[in-house]
Amino acid sequence: MNTIKNVPARVLSRRGGHSLEAEREQFDKNQAMSISKAINTLEAPVKEKHARRIILGTHHEKGAFTFWSYAIGLPLPSSAILSWKFCHVLHKVLRDGHPNVLQDCQRYRSNIRETGDLWGHLHDRYGQLVNIYTKLLLTKISFHLKHPEFPPGLEVTDEVLEKAAGTDVNNIFQLTVEMFDYMDCELKLAESVFRQLNTSMAVSQMSAVQCRLAPLIQVIQDCSHLYHYTVKLMFKLHSCLPADTLQGHRDRFHEQFRSLKSFFKRASDMLYFKRLIQIPRLPENPPNFLRASALAEHVKPVVVIPEDEAPEDEEPENLIEISTAPTVEQQNVSSDIFEQTFGPPNGIRDDRDLQIENLKKEVDLLRAELERIKLEAQRYITQLKAQINSLEAEVEEQRKQKQKALVDNEQLRDELERLQKAKLEGDKSRGLYLEAEKKASATETRYIKLKEKHNELINTHAELLRKNADTAKQLTVTQQSQEEVALVKEQLAFQMDQVKRESEMKLEDHMLQMEQVKRDLESKKEELAQLQQSLSRSKQAGSDLNTQLEALQAEKETLRKVVSEKDCELISTKGLIQEKELLLSQEAEKRVKEVQELQGKLLEKKGQEQNLQQKLLEEQFSILQGTVKEAEGIIQDAVAKLDDPLHIRCTSSPDYLVGRAQAALESVNAVESGHGRYLSNPADVTGLVGALAQFAHLTADTIVNGSATSHLAPTDHADKLTETCRDCGQQSLDYLSKLKDKQSLRQADLADVKKRLQGLLQLGQELRPKSLDIRQEELGDMVDKEMASTSAAIEDAVRRIENLELLHRLDEGNQASCDDIYTFTEGDSRKWKGGSNTAGVLCQELPLDRGTHLCF
Repeated sequence: MNTIKNVPARVLSRRGGHSLEAEREQFDKNQAMSISKAINTLEAPVKEKHARRIILGTHHEKGAFTFWSYAIGLPLPSSAILSWKFCHVLHKVLRDGHPNVLQDCQRYRSNIRETGDLWGHLHDRYGQLVNIYTKLLLTKISFHLKHPEFPPGLEVTDEVLEKAAGTDVNNIFQLTVEMFDYMDCELKLAESVFRQLNTSMAVSQMSAVQCRLAPLIQVIQDCSHLYHYTVKLMFKLHSCLPADTLQGHRDRFHEQFRSLKSFFKRASDMLYFKRLIQIPRLPENPPNFLRASALAEHVKPVVVIPEDEAPEDEEPENLIEISTAPTVEQQNVSSDIFEQTFGPPNGIRDDRDLQIENLKKEVDLLRAELERIKLEAQRYITQLKAQINSLEAEVEEQRKQKQKALVDNEQLRDELERLQKAKLEGDKSRGLYLEAEKKASATETRYIKLKEKHNELINTHAELLRKNADTAKQLTVTQQSQEEVALVKEQLAFQMDQVKRESEMKLEDHMLQMEQVKRDLESKKEELAQLQQSLSRSKQAGSDLNTQLEALQAEKETLRKVVSEKDCELISTKGLIQEKELLLSQEAEKRVKEVQELQGKLLEKKGQEQNLQQKLLEEQFSILQGTVKEAEGIIQDAVAKLDDPLHIRCTSSPDYLVGRAQAALESVNAVESGHGRYLSNPADVTGLVGALAQFAHLTADTIVNGSATSHLAPTDHADKLTETCRDCGQQSLDYLSKLKDKQSLRQADLADVKKRLQGLLQLGQELRPKSLDIRQEELGDMVDKEMASTSAAIEDAVRRIENLELLHRLDEGNQASCDDIYTFTEGDSRKWKGGSNTAGVLCQELPLDRGTHLCF
């Protein structure tokens, strides 16, 4: 029944509607007033309180609908200052407004573009700035719509940045280019503003200057975040791509770094910015992306905006909508209406209520079981995702270690080049002996360093193999988890079938009950017919029969109601079964999709593992190439000494040559063994690298000593030694050149080198002294012959001395005149044909073994 309680609720609801309309009208009025005060033709900066009210309005209505409804009506084509301040307010609304503002601004991109194009065609100072500002706003809207991970305020954590960049190099490359374009638009606007501020307008306290400088506060905030993100992305790119590929990115970053540093320095010197914003300081030099450790030296630039107290004339606005709860009177009114319609409860329970409650309990149990299964599956999914994340973290750590090893390798190469230059300078300033000694010490030093580096690479390789084994174990665990998920899926399917069977059994029970009720009804009908016949026959008991007939009719109606209720229960049970089947099928499809995703990630991990294995093989091959290059240099240096004229003074004994040749032959066997192991297992290059270093040193030492031994050997043996040394060096260089190519590496053979070394060994054995092999009789004959030759040489020397003394006395006495001049050669004797007899005798007696003489 209607009571007086209904009146206050209706009045309150009517008053509430009026209050909402009034609140909306007041909100629209305040927004229109703030927009008109913030965006006007006055050449002065936008007041912060008006912009703040507009931003609060976007949070109040969760969008920028009201702002754009008034902004469209502004006469932007009529005033460039009005357009400039509109762009400024829109920039602040994008940065600090509600997140839905971005979507609302996307709908009005054409209006922003038309405003910029209009003022871009006009030669107006503010017009050119408006054209650049609209391009910046369009770029900002496009970037944040494409990358929703970055809010328009550009403030995200490093984890969000890593997630947005991902692991695909192409995505990181594209994101870096887009951030460069974003930064170019920001810097172009700042550069255009400063270009218009000539010397006559350099005072930043002038309102006209402040009108141009005000939007740069938002530009400084954007640039600080963009600079930090580009530094992070550049280091990430340099860890994935070679330095030559990213030369263009580095040049563009350095140019933006210089522009941004100049912009920050010039803005920090202006008094206008000092009281409104704290501008960060950039480092003196840009980050060195070629050095991975430089990322730790990077400091994120932080912009600080001092918080000013709110002016007294500003009133706080309610940003949260408060809804009133229903009062007690309204609840009472609703309860009265319910009782009036359905009547008070009688508290009587029958069998149907018990059946309904039992069915509800069964449904609740099934729901609880289904929820437990969902929670269990979610727990398995969470565990698998955690394992995947740990695997990704380990892969990232391995990549960082590889990058660090590459950087260390580059540093060692630079150090090696520096040592080589120092060695060359020392070779020019020292003598021949010191030069040879210096080369030997430098070669030994290089060998020690290569050996140390080789040991480090062995350790790194062992560590990578251990990590590879750990990764394989984790992949095995992941596969086991997939098998568990498949088992859970089978269990879910089995439970779903069981629920179907139970539902079908219940449905059959209901059908049997309905048939039983129908049979009872038929029997009752038959009894009624019999009673009616008996009633016609027995009119005396008419009153009793009428009573029984009414009772039977009442029972008939009751049975009809039971049948209708059972039909309703059957329909509801069928709907519940269909809903459960739909939920179970959806859950099964979800599990199948998750299993497929896990299998895809597993395949991706296997691909990454294969890439790491391939990179490891390439690194092993690069180590081999470095060793081959060093060995070629050592052997080429030894071969060059064969033609060096300064090397003629160096001598060596055949015994030492034989020892060096034998050691070189042993090193050849070691190289062949290491070569065979490398061909069978390309990941094991340790034996071949060490054997090549030893082979190069021993072969070069054998060639040098062979050349030195040839300097004291007979002519035939000397020529053979020199030619064999040259052939040995050439064959060694041919073998090393085959090791440079993966295709020819399998055909490389040391048979020719071994043959030349055996030839050097044989020549050295032939040049050994043979005094031990001479018999005693031959030794006595050789001593006699040597004594006879020595006596003859002494007599010849005495005769020559006497002739020289006689010639000296004749020259002093001047006893003869020069009648004839004769020319004598060695072994000739002429008689005098005229003149003094004494002179003739002198000419006959003088031994003519001194070339040309004059006879007087």
